[in-house]
Amino acid sequence: MTLTDKIKIWFQLWAPKHAITRLVGLLASARLGGFTTAIIKLFIKQYKINMSEALHSDPAYFKTFNDFFVRELKEGARPINEDEQTIVHPADARTSQFGPIKDGRIIQAKNHDFSAQELLGGDAELYKEFEDGDFATLYLSPSDYHRVHMPCDGTLRQMIYIPGELYSVNPLTAENVPGLFAKNERVVCIFDTEFGPVAHILVGATIVGSIEVIWSGTITPPRGNTVYRWDYPAEGSKAVKLKKGEEMGRFKLGSTVINLFAKDQIKFDESMSNGEKTVLGTPYAHFSKEQSSEGTE
Repeated sequence: MTLTDKIKIWFQLWAPKHAITRLVGLLASARLGGFTTAIIKLFIKQYKINMSEALHSDPAYFKTFNDFFVRELKEGARPINEDEQTIVHPADARTSQFGPIKDGRIIQAKNHDFSAQELLGGDAELYKEFEDGDFATLYLSPSDYHRVHMPCDGTLRQMIYIPGELYSVNPLTAENVPGLFAKNERVVCIFDTEFGPVAHILVGATIVGSIEVIWSGTITPPRGNTVYRWDYPAEGSKAVKLKKGEEMGRFKLGSTVINLFAKDQIKFDESMSNGEKTVLGTPYAHFSKEQSSEGTE
């Protein structure tokens, strides 16, 4: 590890991450006119962002940096695979890790893993639904489109806000901070699907000013020390039913999405590989034939 990397890790361990995040969040939401536009232009150049696919391509259109960061794409910019057995990537991201949940543990990086039950807020009953299942961790870099979509059709059953740290979630930190994703602030969304439960987890990080979901708006901030749970009906006017490819949430500044699937529920697409770029709407996994046949009996 280089000296620079060591300094970055030290900063993550000891810096006042919540205070820094609050400050950056205030600046990112401020309307600063020409200064905001200049910052957006610099960001576009630095991260080589393709604005031609954005619904609004002119940096001056965006009143705040946050507005730019969660920019909407043009219709059709991310075609959604329509095969009924195919689960699609929920975001433009990069696959950090994926595979089976073994002995209740999820791989974080080389030599590091963490508890799936802790990731779900310590709920033992909820964890049982995903025991011996599969997971995938998808890292959204600053250059990515930062809206998160549904990997398949689903009905929201429960949402859990879990307070925590705000470590960076970049690869360097993931390789050097044990239990990172089970320590960071996160919003856990449990969806019931035709083939079983799916956990769609939005993980906070340093300078992530906000996590939002489309059915409730901003979940964090404010931040605190209390776990909050919301239960949703399966039917009726208050039910939240989303189609594959529909937007479900967004990050104001980058972070990570983790999906959990039940045992024998899915088989990952052959294109999946650690470190590979993912594109919203393209094949991610497929409902297993065994699971599919059980559902039709």
